[in-house]
Amino acid sequence: MNAILEYFNRIATYNPLIVFIELLLIGLVVYWAVNFLEGTRGERLFRGIIILLLAGSMILKLVIARFDFARLQYLYGFFLILVLIIAVAAFQPEIRRMLIRIGQAGSFGGSSHHQLAQTVEEIISAVNALAEKRVGAIIVLERRVALGEFTEMGIKIDSKVKSALLKTIFYPGTALHDLAVVIHGDRIVAARVQLPLAESSFAGGALGSRHRAAMGITTGSDAVAIVVSEETGTVSIAEDGRLDRHITEEELRKRLTSIIIDAEPMQPKPHKDIEDRKEPDHISHGA
Repeated sequence: MNAILEYFNRIATYNPLIVFIELLLIGLVVYWAVNFLEGTRGERLFRGIIILLLAGSMILKLVIARFDFARLQYLYGFFLILVLIIAVAAFQPEIRRMLIRIGQAGSFGGSSHHQLAQTVEEIISAVNALAEKRVGAIIVLERRVALGEFTEMGIKIDSKVKSALLKTIFYPGTALHDLAVVIHGDRIVAARVQLPLAESSFAGGALGSRHRAAMGITTGSDAVAIVVSEETGTVSIAEDGRLDRHITEEELRKRLTSIIIDAEPMQPKPHKDIEDRKEPDHISHGA
């Protein structure tokens, strides 16, 4: 108890403005880190490390320092170093992605408007070709919420978005044709990505697993998913857990321009009455 009182008495001697600024900066850094890691496995790991460090600091202040456990205090210093080393190893994918984003936002300017416009046309070209041949496909557009938790389990590609590449990936019989492709900006991040399925009741009946997967990933994130039905060639778009069907090429271009170039989500359109709602989509996304 004396240790707590001594701690608060020492804080009372500090300049309140300096304390406020320091706490604000620490809060901003923690918020930025959690926001950056949101949607990835690193988010839970980061929260665990923060809780572990806070608990360790409290124990150090209230127990070790009070009873003068010098050896435990000495070992605690090594423990912090070990936590730092483990964190660097565990957060390797997130650190690499952060450095890539910093580089893209720096002097090189990242993806230009022309590159993103070209990405839109490449996706439209691939979707049209897949729909015409009735080749099933699901293309997920990653936005602010990172989908690393899902792409880590897929096959990493990291390539420019090209119509020919997308058509090749989804071509029946290829090793990557099943499951989903994830795109971020003007790059294909990964293929053969397993997505969570929306519940049958929530999806509104006997939708195929592609459409349920599109609704599932957009329910838990701000991603947008494009689905091509292999039964009818119908093109659909899922956003905010809602599914819009029978999307025309012009509608697709408007939505993709808003999502990829303007970076502003459009309001989902009202659901259309459709006669092929119960079409099956033969894609394995798990139970």
